[in-house]
Amino acid sequence: MAKNSYHYRACGLENVYLRNGFSVERTKHGRTVTIDDMDGLHRAIGKCLILEKKELTGRELRFLRREMMLSQAGLGRLLGKSGQAVARWEKGRNPIDATAGALFRLLYLQHIGGNRKVRTLLEQLAELDELIEGERMSFEETGEGWRPHVAA
Repeated sequence: MAKNSYHYRACGLENVYLRNGFSVERTKHGRTVTIDDMDGLHRAIGKCLILEKKELTGRELRFLRREMMLSQAGLGRLLGKSGQAVARWEKGRNPIDATAGALFRLLYLQHIGGNRKVRTLLEQLAELDELIEGERMSFEETGEGWRPHVAA
């Protein structure tokens, strides 16, 4: 790494180095590092992880999940998994299965693009999974086709 690079560990990843975009000040309490546009830096790290890495490590998954402001249980719900499954992935105890990994990448890309369509769809699917087996479903035909009937 370049002599003036900064090893940025505060994100929870051990392999991130900054070549510029930061300043170092010496204070009476020690060295202080200020990072310019931290949100932009985190988006760039996330995009690199999602688009360039074959398999995500547990630390990388944790970084991305936190960037999306999701709990382990919240992410698990969107992926059709338990919060414990997400915790095991993050701790490196279990590999992330391919389907969940692909959905997660898509969720993150939607997150940084500001488009919530994929997340909204996955939230709706998770709600459907919560329907009680045998629960009555009611439909009505409208001018735009059949739709679920929502009781008032």
